[in-house]
Amino acid sequence: MARIPAAAVAASGLVGGYGVARWTGKRPLGGAALAAAGVAAERQWQQEAGGKAAAGLSAAYVAAFAGSHPLAKKVGAWPAVFAVAGGMALASWAVTRRSR
Repeated sequence: MARIPAAAVAASGLVGGYGVARWTGKRPLGGAALAAAGVAAERQWQQEAGGKAAAGLSAAYVAAFAGSHPLAKKVGAWPAVFAVAGGMALASWAVTRRSR
């Protein structure tokens, strides 16, 4: 069975977490979606790139989530979420690509 790349999992977690929170009106539910994708991506990062890379990418994932909030005040919510998701996907791809 083909594995979904960690870059796609992480980006989907950021976009999906926001979407779930927005459309359900329940922020904790969006947080659960964000966290579930983060855990799944972290496991892949650990397997593909090792512990230090996984820790760094996990920190970047949390920073992307946190950074989307002030960015949203400047460019709007969805553009901010897509921007940080794209940045996170690029970082994940670059780190896991280097380790192969």
